Amino acid sequence: MKKEPVDLAVVIPVYNEEKNIKSCIKSWTKVLADLGIDYLLIVLNDGSKDETEKVLSEFPEREPMQITNKENEGHGPTILRGYHQASKLAEWVLQVDSDNELPAEAFDTFWNAKHEKDAVLGFRVGRQQSFVRNFISRMAKLITRTLFSCRLNDVNIPYRLIRSDALTPIIENIPRDTFAPNIAISGALAKTNARVVELPISFEPRTHGVASLNDFSAFTNAVKSLFQLIRISRSFS
Repeated sequence: MKKEPVDLAVVIPVYNEEKNIKSCIKSWTKVLADLGIDYLLIVLNDGSKDETEKVLSEFPEREPMQITNKENEGHGPTILRGYHQASKLAEWVLQVDSDNELPAEAFDTFWNAKHEKDAVLGFRVGRQQSFVRNFISRMAKLITRTLFSCRLNDVNIPYRLIRSDALTPIIENIPRDTFAPNIAISGALAKTNARVVELPISFEPRTHGVASLNDFSAFTNAVKSLFQLIRISRSFS
């Protein structure tokens, strides 16, 4: 007998977050349980070199959670892998990062806003970025507007709730090695006339560790992402 899909699958990519991942998972399990949601956490450890895998192994098997420890592929491919898994298992898919910069406690407003919508996307407020990262964010917004006629406030937000029926045909047209799939998904939601609402979410600086990409790496990968987005946009023309 085919198992009924859960209400929500939460995709959490992880890389070298040994000091953050436990509190991240605990905060999400508490929030989702308090809301009475039938959920599944899909945690993908992207070849972490620290003690992330050990920390994840300490969670009891009874938790509604799938943990995948895999070789390093990069943040984008890991997100896409999670999306493909989640969209087969749940009616709604939420993607969040594991650094606790966007709080689980804000999720109730997103869940309550999903009615008659295909996606509920956040946009970060109170975020302090370097000049380089601010430039990249502005360029991403401009590029998605040009290629996809997308006018979202935060096209790369890692706090996005999307109906599986809307997500599945989109990710089928996004190559698995895409560096910034969330930008492509934002653009595709616009191109497919999806019903989208945006909600503000407060940005909280990480308390442990540092971002996996420095400014130079972020810039060089942004250039690579541009050419990928151009190719992907042709699939939704």
